[in-house]
Formats: sequence, C-alpha cells, structure tokens
Amino acid sequence: MKKLINKPEDFVRESLEGMAAAHSNLIKLNYDPAFVYRVDAPIQNKVAIISGGGSGHEPMHAGFVGRGMLDAACPGEVFTSPTPNQMLEAAKQVDGGSGILYIVKNYSGDVMNFEMATELAYSEGIRVLNILIDDDVAVKDSLYTQGRRGVGTTILAEKICGAAADLGYDLLQIANLCRRVNLNGRSMGIALTSCTVPTNGTPTFELSDREIELGIGIHGEPGIERTAIKSVDEITEILTRSLIEDAAYSRTLREWDEDKGEWVDVELVNLPFAKGDRLLAFVNSMGGTPVSELYIVYRKLAQICEQQGLQIVRNLIGPYITSLEMQGCSITLLKLDDEMIWLWDAPVKTPSWRW
Repeated sequence: MKKLINKPEDFVRESLEGMAAAHSNLIKLNYDPAFVYRVDAPIQNKVAIISGGGSGHEPMHAGFVGRGMLDAACPGEVFTSPTPNQMLEAAKQVDGGSGILYIVKNYSGDVMNFEMATELAYSEGIRVLNILIDDDVAVKDSLYTQGRRGVGTTILAEKICGAAADLGYDLLQIANLCRRVNLNGRSMGIALTSCTVPTNGTPTFELSDREIELGIGIHGEPGIERTAIKSVDEITEILTRSLIEDAAYSRTLREWDEDKGEWVDVELVNLPFAKGDRLLAFVNSMGGTPVSELYIVYRKLAQICEQQGLQIVRNLIGPYITSLEMQGCSITLLKLDDEMIWLWDAPVKTPSWRW
C-alpha cells in the first residue's frame, strides 16, 4: 500500500483537519462527535440540509458544505456509516428553527443510523424529515442495501435542495423536491481496478488487467457482471443504455411522519426517460480516472442522448463521488424541469463546488 498518510487510524481525522484549515472561511469542524458545518450556521428561519456517510468518497459530503448546498456533513470512518450521535449533534448545531432535511443514501447502515437520529431529534423538539436516494439501476439488492443503492443523484439532490433552502423553501417543500429529484435520477458505474482501504492495507477486491466490473458500488460492492475489458465507447454504451432503458420502477420507502411521530411506508414510482426530456448529465470519476478520460465518456454519452431525442441542458464532469483511488466512472442522468434548472443554476460556494 502506497498512500500519503501517517497512521491508517488517523486518516479520516487528519483529512478533516486539513480541509477545515484550508477552508476556514467556509466551514468549521466539530471533533467529538465529528461533523463539518457552515461557518455561518445556524441560519435563522432557514431549513438546514444535512447528509453524510462513510469517508473515502471525497469530496462527498464534507466538500459540499457551504452556501447553496449542505449546512452540515457527518463523516464516518472509511466506508462506514456515521453514528446517530453525529447526526443529532450536527442537527443541533445548524438548526435555525425551520427544521432539518436529512438526505440519505440507501445503504443499510446509513438508513438505520439516520432513522435513529431522526427519532432522537424529534424527541428533542427538532423537526426532521429524511429522504432516501436509491438511483442505482445496476442491482435491486446488494451488499449493504435493501433495494437500489444511493449514488450519483445524491449530490445533485444536495445542490438543488440546498439552493431551495437558501431561497426560503419550507421543510415540506424541500422534502417533496428531494423526493422528485430522486425519482427522476438514474445512475450506474464501472470499475477498472479496486481500491485499498487504509486500515486494511490490501485491495478490496481483485480484477485482472483484462477485466472490468459493470455496475460496481461506491464501496467496491459487486456489480451485475465481471467481463473482459472493452473500449470506452462500448462501456459508455452499456451504462447509458442501462439508464435510458430502465423501466418504471415501483418501491416502498420508509419516511418519517412528523404529525404521527412514527415511520410510515410510502409507495413511490419513478418513470422512464422519454423523447424530448431535458437532462442533467453527470460523468463522475471513481477517484483514479483522469478528467481527460471522462470527457471521452461524455462525448459518447452526448451522442447517444442526441440519437434518443434526449436533450442535455446541464452537465457535471469530474471526481465528485469517489471510491478512494479506484479507477472507473459512473454516469448519472437526471430528468430536469424548469424549477430544477433554476435551482441548479443558483449560486453555490463550498470547498469543492462553487459558481
């Protein structure tokens, strides 16, 4: 293992300390429990947006704390869910009196711990709603999940909902918006290599020089197929067709009913893409793939969308949701409406994302 670290057990803490020192005008770091929050938090009469998950996916989520996105982020150890105590203390720190929205990726540990944090916050008089993101079309059930995994659409929801919060949307409006973003997003990724978790010191899985893993998860979970390496155009075709051809998908998700003070099952259906839809196209590096290669992916993606009558009106290209140094990429397509476009274009200023 070759990494720019001191002790493996200090990896997450020292990384957070460096981020806080580098961006002290934007964020602050709470140490025990660990969470990152906006320097101007709490903002009175504003809904606060909080997300979190295992470290190793930087800049998600701590890199997206700031104006127009998250009010706080809760980092766990590498590929390990944060604790309910982290989420509760983050909520207390950033609550401005208008409530909290938790944006939660659909991984069993994240779901369980955010649910516990929601109940704890509710017991302390803090209004909290949480929305699950489950946009991965590769697998319905996998390691860490019950149902589809939450991946690329997560940060698109954080940007759009973060802008809405800054513009004064109330908690229910933002929760409905986040749910709509999730239902209109599709993602799928591939891995060319594995990654090495610092505390393990060995690759998470093995791929030969002539193999790729289709449908990989961001923690190195298996995908739908291990196959011989293909050209970038062939890989992009597989990923893009999988997103475009994904059929209507019905599922039941648990959401917190603040009126009843309990969890309820909500039936949700996402509809497939159709000719004439306006899209946000997101090509993401898994950490070890350079931007130059991502542009080759985007080139083919844009060609396929044009052939299918789908209009890309916004895009995002780069390493935004990584898996340490894994080589590979993911593609996310999000169907946009006028409101989403307006919120996407709104100002954002975070350590890793700003315009």
